[in-house]
Amino acid sequence: MSTKLSVGQAVPDFTATATGDQTFTLSAERGKNLVIYFYPKDSTPGCTTEGQEFRDAISAFEAANTRILGVSRDSLRSHENFKAKQSFPFDLISDPDESVCRLFDVIKLKKLYGKEHLGIERSTFLIDADGRLAREWRGVKVKGHVEEVLAAAQSL
Repeated sequence: MSTKLSVGQAVPDFTATATGDQTFTLSAERGKNLVIYFYPKDSTPGCTTEGQEFRDAISAFEAANTRILGVSRDSLRSHENFKAKQSFPFDLISDPDESVCRLFDVIKLKKLYGKEHLGIERSTFLIDADGRLAREWRGVKVKGHVEEVLAAAQSL
């Protein structure tokens, strides 16, 4: 069941396992903005760069009352290692069953070396303090992306 989220709509509540032995629940985040970015795989070049750029802008996001979360299908253990190695000041959600990915409709047919497979399309979602989808970016190119997301968060 894939419901298409649209901008301005309330994001359905969900719970997921995150780094730091946490259970993340969307409804518990009311009152602050939330950036949820989906990326294909821990410790790959593009995903590392994207995470580092979010990391380097963390104080600006915090000043804009915005929490950052990364999501991929990698295991919690892989996430903990990736987070520690890159000194990410935000948590990563492990979504091995793709329930969060499907909620945001980011599982897409991708081509790698001529073979097709289902994978995460790099995407970012900005949820406002009332739990509504404020902005979405799909098929993200890493360069310049974090600045764009920050500007949108600051405008909320």
